[in-house]
Amino acid sequence: MTEDQLEHEALGWLADVGYTPLRGPELAPDGARPERSSYQQVLLVERLRAAIARLNPQLTTAAREDALQQVRDLGIPALLSANRRFHQLLITGVPVEVQCGGETLGDLARLIDWADPSNNEWLAINQFTVKGPHHTRRPDIVLFVNGLPLVVIELKNPSDANADIWKAFEQLQTYKAQTPDLFQYNEVLVISDGSDARMGSLSADAERFMQWRTIDGVRLDPLGEFNELETLIRGALAPAMLLDYLRYFVLFEDDGGLVKKIAGYHQFHAVRAAIQQVIAASRPGGAAATKGKGGVVWHTQGSGKSITMTCFAARVMQATAMENPTIVVITDRNDLDGQLFGVFSLAQDLLREQPVQAGTRQDLRRLLARRPSGGIVFATIQKFMPGEDEDVFPLLSDRHNIVVIADEAHRTQYGFEAKLKTFKPGAGANDAQGRLAAEPRAAYVVGYAQHLRDALPNATFVAFTGTPVSSEDRDTRAVFGDYIHIYDMQQAKEDGATVAIYFESRLARLSLKADELPHIDDEVDELAEDEEESQQARLKSKWAALEKVVGAEPRIASVAADLVAHFEERNKAQTGKAMVVAMSRDICVHLYNEIVKLRPDWHDDDPEKGAIKIVMTGSSSDKALLRPHLYSKQVRKRLEKRFKDPADPLRLVIVRDMWLTGFDAPCVHTLYVDKPMKGHNLMQAIARVNRVFKDKQGGLVVDYIGIANELKSALKDYTASQGRGRPTVDAAEAWAVLEEKLDILRGLLHGFDYSDFLSAGHPATQGRRQVAASPRGTGAGEQPPRGIHTRLAGAANHVLGIQDGKKRFADQALAMTKAFTLCCTLDEAKAVREEVAFLQAVKVILTKRDLTRKKKTDEERELAIRQIIGSAVVSEEVVDVFEAVGLDKPNIGILDEAFLAEVRNLPERNLAVELLERLLEGEIKSRFAGNVVQEKRFSELLANVVKRYQNRAIETAQVIEELIGMARKFRAAARRGEALGLTEDEVRFYDALADNESAVRELSDETLKKIAHELTENLRNNLSVDWSERESVRARLRLMVKRILRKYKYPPDQQDGAVELVLQQAKALGEAWMAG
Repeated sequence: MTEDQLEHEALGWLADVGYTPLRGPELAPDGARPERSSYQQVLLVERLRAAIARLNPQLTTAAREDALQQVRDLGIPALLSANRRFHQLLITGVPVEVQCGGETLGDLARLIDWADPSNNEWLAINQFTVKGPHHTRRPDIVLFVNGLPLVVIELKNPSDANADIWKAFEQLQTYKAQTPDLFQYNEVLVISDGSDARMGSLSADAERFMQWRTIDGVRLDPLGEFNELETLIRGALAPAMLLDYLRYFVLFEDDGGLVKKIAGYHQFHAVRAAIQQVIAASRPGGAAATKGKGGVVWHTQGSGKSITMTCFAARVMQATAMENPTIVVITDRNDLDGQLFGVFSLAQDLLREQPVQAGTRQDLRRLLARRPSGGIVFATIQKFMPGEDEDVFPLLSDRHNIVVIADEAHRTQYGFEAKLKTFKPGAGANDAQGRLAAEPRAAYVVGYAQHLRDALPNATFVAFTGTPVSSEDRDTRAVFGDYIHIYDMQQAKEDGATVAIYFESRLARLSLKADELPHIDDEVDELAEDEEESQQARLKSKWAALEKVVGAEPRIASVAADLVAHFEERNKAQTGKAMVVAMSRDICVHLYNEIVKLRPDWHDDDPEKGAIKIVMTGSSSDKALLRPHLYSKQVRKRLEKRFKDPADPLRLVIVRDMWLTGFDAPCVHTLYVDKPMKGHNLMQAIARVNRVFKDKQGGLVVDYIGIANELKSALKDYTASQGRGRPTVDAAEAWAVLEEKLDILRGLLHGFDYSDFLSAGHPATQGRRQVAASPRGTGAGEQPPRGIHTRLAGAANHVLGIQDGKKRFADQALAMTKAFTLCCTLDEAKAVREEVAFLQAVKVILTKRDLTRKKKTDEERELAIRQIIGSAVVSEEVVDVFEAVGLDKPNIGILDEAFLAEVRNLPERNLAVELLERLLEGEIKSRFAGNVVQEKRFSELLANVVKRYQNRAIETAQVIEELIGMARKFRAAARRGEALGLTEDEVRFYDALADNESAVRELSDETLKKIAHELTENLRNNLSVDWSERESVRARLRLMVKRILRKYKYPPDQQDGAVELVLQQAKALGEAWMAG
């Protein structure tokens, strides 16, 4: 299937779901049915004008024209800011003024009918050419709604192995830069090569372009996994679905930098399911069994739960059936409350409401009591505790349209049953009832869940959780009901929404065994997650005893030494950041001090500097040990931004319980755990490392205290809840894969001795200490010694001598690299790291195509090689094929005789063939890119020689001679313009005319040159934008070319073929001519 065929199929699917397909060239300024005044105009203005009139009959003509003008001229130069402004106009309407009875009144002009999709005009236009300031670009398909270009679809040839979806992504980035006017109005970007398809926002990186795997929200991949584009079109771009999506699932965040986010399919369908359940559960006369139970949404950590909650809130607030509801968002910790409040606050465009945060219990009561409607209120569950003089929490509102959203509900919704609790005496005077101050008293108390119900008895409760609700957790189910949507670890990993988490135990390093740790009962375990200042926690002798063991000075020193060595080793394989979870604030500080003893340059008193920090809460009354590490809320916010920034030098953060839930830093790849944790809290913590980030292969959890059994227990609960996939994977599994791949690669190199690769080659390099890598693995170190290059060249030459050796080696080496990245800190992996780096370098030589200038390869497809060989770095930046075989790098386009002679005499014959093939391939692309005839002729020649060589039809020596001969022909062909007295463009048309042997025989060289000159001049003057897409223009140009050919008596029987070839050549030059 070609790209044109894929485009045709896509238009057919779009027609099926309700779009009218139209051809862009027909609507162009010089098209058959022009609807654009120029190629710079990206709106279909008359269609938009008609839509505004149709949707806003109450407005005057002047007001409607004002709305149209505001949309046409957004008045904001920055692309993303202009896009945000347009989105606001699209969703809420365009503000206009109307005169009524002598008064000026404000109104809103609707651009879209959100309630009735059929009242909008849906167009799918292919080959929609747009002219930017310096370039003309033509996206494959643009979807217009009421004349507004809301979706851009870029397609790639399914049959071209090099034209995948990421090439389409790169093309969209080019379009955005060169034709920004089109993208001011964009809502969704789609890329596809037929089988794979992804959608993303205007500001999304490649890793944030995601699949859309469902049509109905229930079945995954209903059309098969190789029909992703059709599934996306039918599931996301169908008119009714797209309207719902644009209205409630697109949000902008500006937290120092504007970002546009759009929801994934799991978020979209979770919200749709939840809103239906909430409407049903909130009805006063609804079924008693479901009354107030909005359901549980379980979306695994790292899959965008906060955004799902925000979109759900927006959907609830604007649901007509909910009659302007009030939303109460409940968390169980201040830092989580602040983080989630921050997410909601950044999404005011979507929510159309400013969320408020209850700072105190009194504040909460003020915000909710007697509130008639509306509002989004944030509070911690602890604020629902009755006052000292209250037996029950007072009623705040009995309205039915209150929706309580509980984040990580299983941590808050417990305690319906009353328990008898004894209160110890205080130090004050006798109370009002006459009881003595020293007299203990007893009372029945209930948990927060009951207090919340007492306050809001008719509210509907919805739970969002990143971990499954335990089958034994009856309280959570009693409040919320059952699951309404599940997005588990396996599905998230399949979608690329998260990466796998690997587990590595380092207990043996500390001479500690798990069974030597004191047993901690459930009550003490819960205390591990409470505020440390709690007097109750301090009195727990078991916890205190464990803290002494864990915080012992020799142990902390041992943990620090191992952690530093481990982290530095990990960063050689994969640059990133790490978090350390310690048991107490004191231990945090002691661990910090031990680490900076080992690495003094990591420390800095300034919060804006330094590679390591502690993040924890505290007060001015804390002891001197802690005070240097206590920061204000504003400074902690700044540290958070520093840590989330991959380029910031802050690389290691020590925490006790902050940042372990609701904190999202994708560049974090390692979590060091030195604190007892279990259940949901453990699952939440380890998920800090499962975020997708560039070439991150997986997150790593390093265990210093013995959480393996708790992980097994968490897995048991997870599986019992129908969760698929595993929370963590043992790093030993990655080692097993690495072993297997190494074995295969060694097999491919069987017969080639590379055992001395560290000191191979020139005697001068024997035994010499190798060159060190840069600590960040940037490949910025010096060149490896010449001896290593010699061995690399020999290994590559050996692989090229094997049938299909290059592809087999490259595939296995890529898998090896990924596995090594995940287990590089294991002793077994360290033992083979030099060999791994050597094999990676061989792969670079085999696969690196751009030999004449430095160029980074695609991040998604080529992992940068950062491992150390001994202390010498081998990376794509330093492994050079020319140096490997001992040649000076040639100047592009000047393959002189001296250089060709050197290639002929290379001992690595297979590598010499590979080298020449790549050089000639590059030469064809650079030298003959605009010459249709020569590019085709030389490409076919090269392909033929290479094919004969690969089939072993000719010997290596013979193929080298043929390739050298071809290089000479290239050189001669490139100089013909000078000899013929023709410009470069004229030579291209000369070649098109001379492609016909009878024409060369019958016409003189001078005549062919005259025709070439006249064709160049006439075509250049008559080409217009998009001419090749319009048959009427092509017909006129075809006639003009025929007249010129007849004028010079070009052989009549060959004229039709010559005309088509000339027009092909004109098409190849057209864009450059238009830009000029």
